[in-house]
Amino acid sequence: MKRRYFLTSAVALSVCGKTAFAHSDAEHDRRIGPSVVPPEHLPREVEYSEAGKPGEIHVDPNQFALFWTLPNHRAVRYTVGIGREGLYESGEFYVARKQKWPRWTPTPAMISREPGRYLRFAGGVPGGLKNPLGARALYLFQPGRGDTYLRIHGTTDPKTIGRRVSNGCARLTNNQIVELYEQVPLQTRVVLKPFAT
Repeated sequence: MKRRYFLTSAVALSVCGKTAFAHSDAEHDRRIGPSVVPPEHLPREVEYSEAGKPGEIHVDPNQFALFWTLPNHRAVRYTVGIGREGLYESGEFYVARKQKWPRWTPTPAMISREPGRYLRFAGGVPGGLKNPLGARALYLFQPGRGDTYLRIHGTTDPKTIGRRVSNGCARLTNNQIVELYEQVPLQTRVVLKPFAT
C-alpha cells in the first residue's frame, strides 16, 4: 500500500513539476510586455545580397544588425547589441541548443575579468524576467570546439540594443528574440562577420 502510494505520488509530482515549469515559462512570456525601442530598431524585411542560403543567421557588427535570411535575396533585419571591444568573435557557428528562459552562469573568463561584477553569480541565475539572457537563447557551437559560450539571446534592457555592451553575445529585445527563436531550427548556420578594417 505504501509503495503504491509512493509511486503514485512520485508520478503525480513528476507531472506537476513539468506543468509547473511550463506554466512558469508561459507566465514569464505573458509578462514580457512591449519593448520601447526607436522605430529604426524594429525588425523589417530588407534586400540582402550577401552569400548564403535562406534560413541562416548573419550578424554584421558594423551595422549592429542580425539578418535572418529569406529566399530571393531577402532577409529580416534585427538591430542587436554586440560584444564589447576585444570580446566580439567573428567566425562560422551553428545552433546546437535552444532554450526558453535560460539559466545564466558567468563564464570563468567573465569572473576573472570582472570579479566584483560576476563572482556573486558563479552559482548561476535561474531563468526569469531578471536573467541577463532574457526570454530565449540560441547556443552557438563550432565543430571540434563544441560550446563557444557565445549566445544570441534576449535582454530586459532595450537601451543596450545598437551598442557594444556584451561579453561577446548578440542580444535582441525579448519580444524580438521570441519571434526569431520560433523560426530558427537546430543546426542553423550562424555567421558572425568581422569588423571592417
